[in-house]
Amino acid sequence: MAQARHKGLDRRSVLKVLSGASAGLVLGGAARAPTDPQTARPPDVTTLPPRQWGPDAPPSYTPDPDVIAVDRSFRDLLYGGAVIQRVWDKGLWLEGPAWSAQGRYLLFSDIVASRQYRYLWETGEVTLFRPESYNANGNTFDYQGRQISCEHFLRRVIRWEHDGSARVVAEHYDGHPLNSPNDVIAHPDGSIWFTDPGYGTGLAEGHTDIPGGEANPRGRLRWQVGQELVGAVGGVRRQSDHTFRIDPTGRIDVVLTQEQLPNPNGLCFSPDFSRLYVVSTGRQEGAYGHDGDLAVHVFDLHKEELPLSNPRLFTNMRFEGVQMGPDGLRADVYGNIWCGVSGPLGLCGVFVFNPEGQLIGRIRLPQGVSNVTFGGPKRDWLFMCAGQSLYRLQVNTQGAAPA
Repeated sequence: MAQARHKGLDRRSVLKVLSGASAGLVLGGAARAPTDPQTARPPDVTTLPPRQWGPDAPPSYTPDPDVIAVDRSFRDLLYGGAVIQRVWDKGLWLEGPAWSAQGRYLLFSDIVASRQYRYLWETGEVTLFRPESYNANGNTFDYQGRQISCEHFLRRVIRWEHDGSARVVAEHYDGHPLNSPNDVIAHPDGSIWFTDPGYGTGLAEGHTDIPGGEANPRGRLRWQVGQELVGAVGGVRRQSDHTFRIDPTGRIDVVLTQEQLPNPNGLCFSPDFSRLYVVSTGRQEGAYGHDGDLAVHVFDLHKEELPLSNPRLFTNMRFEGVQMGPDGLRADVYGNIWCGVSGPLGLCGVFVFNPEGQLIGRIRLPQGVSNVTFGGPKRDWLFMCAGQSLYRLQVNTQGAAPA
């Protein structure tokens, strides 16, 4: 596919810009659906009135009309009796879902509210996990069951040890503070990989730069206002956007520079750890940073000193003539890539690609999806963070992340 480059688009603005232009066409088509009960299409996110969600919603159709097989192979990954469920909708901007095998809960972040929550498997209850998360974004659990989180406000990556203490594993590189670590994954060799774009160098998701910094070039933003912990921040001036690897010894290396992949965001390994997938997203709101190409890139992974080679485009994320906005992604045990996307109503949700980069399936949601993960005791539930809501869907595959 041809690689597309669209300036000024990101996970939020793609939805804002495109929904006005495209949603009317989608909604209009749904309104003209036949009214005969024998021929009418079942309701979906594009119908009028919209599909109802939550515990009081009427039973949904099965198979779910918003789980769409683009290719026949996608049907093998589905459980036909499953329907998409919205399990919580009290957040502001949810991100970073990660499954704790030991605790049997799903951890996720509300970046804007600066809190972390957990969804309890046994009861389905969502409880407050950390009342102050320093605008945490991405989370993961390593192969020892320890929680690793990216904190936008303090511009660092931390790991929670088994004794309950928090250890800072990354906050500087080459003498410079980090920007706002975004997404993070763990490797069985003990290394930690994370992206460091500038999404947390804005007011909503962290704190902006000091006057003259790239996120506050004219100095009009009063970066200290409303930040009680401003004296403890790790960085005050945005740096280059890199993708990093933390060695088990603690050494931090750049594996992808800003020039090689601008605005890195979501990332994941293939199940055999032979590939690394990285999303390049658009410029964040209100910033003067760099544009990504709104595509997913893939690299061959090695154990040598230079771990990545053979860079190539996995998918340009264009669908039906629309440039979608990819964000977080995860692999299943078969090597398929499940990617959260923003875009117009009827297109946004989750896109599923086979290992060759072919789109094989879609999950439509009423909001763009920031990130996904697999959870549940069998790892056969897909959890999706979308705006203020958390969704889940039972599938016929399993996640390839630490179990």
